This record gives sequence, structure tokens and C-alpha cells, in this order.
Amino acid sequence: MTSYQDKPWLAQLTEAQRAPITPRPSVLHAFRDAVRTSPDHPAIAYFDGRLTYREADELTDGIAGHLAERGFRPGDRLAIMLQNTPHFVLALFGAWKAGGTVVPVNPMYKGGELGHILGDAEVTALVCSRHAWKDYVRQAAAASPVRIPLTADAHDFQTRDDERVLRDERLPVPEDAGDLLAAARAGARPPAVHEPRPEDIALISYTSGTSGTPKGATNTHGNISYNAERQHLLHELPAGSTIFALAPLFHITGMVCELASCVAGAGTLAVAYRFETGVVLDAFAEHRPAYTVGPSTAFMALMAHERATRDHFSSFRIISSGGAPLPPALVERFQSALGPYLHNGYGLTECTAPCASVPPGLQAPVDPASGTLAVGLPGADTVIRIVDEEGKDVPFGEPGEIVVGGPMVVPGYWRRPEATAAALPDGELRTGDIGFMDEGGWLYVVDRKKDMINASGFKVWPREVEDVLYTHPAVREAAVVGKPDAYRGETVKAYISLRPGAEATPEELSAYCEERLAAYKYPREVEILPELPKTTSGKILRRELRG
Repeated sequence: MTSYQDKPWLAQLTEAQRAPITPRPSVLHAFRDAVRTSPDHPAIAYFDGRLTYREADELTDGIAGHLAERGFRPGDRLAIMLQNTPHFVLALFGAWKAGGTVVPVNPMYKGGELGHILGDAEVTALVCSRHAWKDYVRQAAAASPVRIPLTADAHDFQTRDDERVLRDERLPVPEDAGDLLAAARAGARPPAVHEPRPEDIALISYTSGTSGTPKGATNTHGNISYNAERQHLLHELPAGSTIFALAPLFHITGMVCELASCVAGAGTLAVAYRFETGVVLDAFAEHRPAYTVGPSTAFMALMAHERATRDHFSSFRIISSGGAPLPPALVERFQSALGPYLHNGYGLTECTAPCASVPPGLQAPVDPASGTLAVGLPGADTVIRIVDEEGKDVPFGEPGEIVVGGPMVVPGYWRRPEATAAALPDGELRTGDIGFMDEGGWLYVVDRKKDMINASGFKVWPREVEDVLYTHPAVREAAVVGKPDAYRGETVKAYISLRPGAEATPEELSAYCEERLAAYKYPREVEILPELPKTTSGKILRRELRG
């Protein structure tokens, strides 16, 4: 009898995709290799600005030297709280060259959220925008261990100053914080060459806190390098290819699938500050990227833009979607309208982004019973199991909790031994996601455990209802939640945003689902909103809709 340990998914992969991966010790090693082999190749493209690998190497040496002069030591933490600008990449490699650990921080975080991370990670150095420093970061940093603050101006490294995203005026360098670019250019002698070991902590990546106070996953240099190399080799991109950073770099998807995998292939990372549909389409036309990855909501927005054409997407060899559920209807609409097939993927911060994906040349099957699109196949070095409440394997096709083992899984949470023991028993990640695997090795994600709706004793998974809603021609975005109900315990409620120019009533949408779902599953209530709340990485926030 076939088991998960037999890795049935290997039969779906090519010989090259099945080959074990031998990654470099760290992405810093890959960066140094790119500097040596491709010094004049652009490492970063930012609007009309370009930085070569040689220039990036010199600037990151300067940052490492500045940090060392200020007392930053190997093992210290540097937080980066920036949008997608060249400063992010330079601060990252500068910190790694100084032997530090990087703490990526969502620039949308406010004082309390930021203060928790700075204190919990005992952050020594911080890089943020000047506007954020002026507005509230100064106060949060003053109450934290931070003693080396550096600021950045998003107008650096380019001359176009696109007002669609670069609206803020330039500010002078604050008196109580330094300037990252000035520090990089000052030419301080870098510390002795630091060679990270695979087991060293590269990132402390704080989770979104959906199950309590945010905790930091300790992504090692080996975790990141493995997944970066796997992404690069799996996608079969030519050396030097351009990757567009559609996902934010502070998110594990952007960090690994875009930045790190780009460096692994000595490619060019194109960045455009933040997601704005018109800016992104212009960047596609200008930089002609071969690869990008983003949440399904980003592709919905791009498809809805009046200027989007097939030519904008003609340079892509592959496009991936991750970080938010991908409805089958969106895949079909996107391919019909704009050309590319969206390759689904699945991962978490704790498994350093992807642990399963749809390889080039394949298309994900749709489960005929639930209508769920498969998220992909595990890699050759990965074992994904589906387990019951006691942690025992369930048969193929049956739902249970998804458990991931492999070289991308983090060793634990920062200074949280109890949380580590609960989520990572025996080194495997208990994801908290419910899913199943078919006999061919395709993985399907049903939903989060905590999002299940209990309606009169029946289990309702929001994803199944959302996938039906996405087949309605008027629906742009959908989110389904459980609403307290005195009689049924919970009842199903749907929140919808409509496609531009489309019309539909709540009653029509409810009836549409009633025709296609069991009586206990269809939404009794539908509320239409102009926009659904999302994280900065594009994931729809069900918890905000639940209230």
C-alpha cells in the first residue's frame, strides 16, 4: 500500500525536477558568486535606475562596515521596515555581511505592533523610511533596544519619481538617525569576511499573529538557500533573468521566491516600491520579467485594469500564485484574457515559503468533489503527510492536517520553546491547515482549522463556498465567514466585491450558491463591499470581516 513516505508525487516530476538539490551554504554565498561571475549585470532595477552586482557589493560592504563601527556584532539583529526599494536589498546583505540576523517588518505596522517585534527580537539596528521615523517609529525605537537607527528615502536610486507610488516629499536626514545610503557610500571598512553556516539564523520572520501574539520563525541560511535554489532550478529560468517583485520583500514569499531565487540565478530583481496596478503593468512592459509571484488578489486587480493586455505578460516564462487561495475560475479567466497559466503554490513562513508548487509544464487538477484547485506537488527532498487528530496518517483522499518535513522547515520559533514543541514535533511542521492528497501526490488545501464553520453540526469550509462564488461573472473578490446564529450555532455569510462595471444583488448571489451547494453550505447572508480588507501581502482578512 502506497504511503506518503513513498513520495508518489515524484512520478509527476521530470528527471531534473526529481534530482536532489545541493544548495550553497547561504544566499550571501550566492550573492558573492554573482559578483564574481556577473559584476556588471544589473542586480536591481528600480524605475529608471539600475545597480550592478559590483555596485551592490560595494554599497553592502559600506553598510556592513558602518554597522561594525557602531558596535553591531555577529548575531545581532537588524530590522528592515521598508517597501520594495533597493535599500531593502542593500540592508539585507549588509547585515548578513556583518554577521547579523535580519528581522523583516511590515511597514504598515504601527507603534504597538512594531514595539512588540523590536523588543521580542532584541533588535540592535533598524532601517525604515524617513517618513515612518518622523511619524511614529522614533517613539517605538526609543522604548526598545534599538541603538543604530538608519533611514532611507524611496526617491533614491531613480529619477522618475512616479507620483502614483512615490507621493511623499523628500525629507532631510533626521538628526537622531543616520542615512542608509550615506552610510553605504562612506566606504567604512567592512568587518572580516563573514561566512554564514547553513544552521545560522538568517531571518526572524514574525507570523501574522492569527493565533495570538506574533512569534518569530527562525529561518536559517540553509532554509533560505535551499528554497532559493529549488525555485531557480525548478523554474528553469536562464541565468541573468529578470524577476519582478510583485510580493512585498518583507513577506517570506517575496524574500525567498523573488529576492533570494533571483540572486541564486545571478538575475535582476525589478522592484517598484509597492503594488499599484498601473505601475506594475508599466514595469512589466519596461523590464520584461521572466518570473513573478503574488497573491491571487493581485492577479484579480491586474486583470481588471483597463490597460492590461497580453503583451504586458508576454515575457513571462512562468507566473506563480501563493499566499492566498487561488480559485480555479480565476486561473481560467486570467489565462483566457491575458495568456499565462497561473501556477499555484503552497507554503508558510515556517517552511520558508514554498513546500509544494505546480511545476512548469503541468497544470493543477481540480478536485471533482469539492471544486478545489490543487496547490501543487512537493519536491524531491520534501515529505508532506495528512494526519488525523492523533497525528496518524490518513488514507489518500481523506482530509486532515497538513504536516511538512524537509530542508525548508525552520528549527523553531525565536525563544519560544513551548510553541516550537507544539508546532514542530520531531522537526515536522504542523501547519494548522486542513487538506488532502490524491494518490498521484497532488496536494489540496481545504482551509485553516480555525476558519471552519459549524452550521447545525455540519462542517462548512469557507474555501468551497468562495470557489463557487468566484465562478459568478460579477464577482471580483469573495470571503466567507461564520456568523453566530441562535438556532444553527453559526450561519454562512459571504462578503463580496464586484468586478468593474458588473452588477449583482445579494439575493442573486445567495441563490446562485444555493443551486450549486448543499443546503447547509450556501450563504444565507451576502454583503457587497467596494473592497475587501487585505494584508499588505494581498491575503483577504477573514478575521476582520468576522468582527
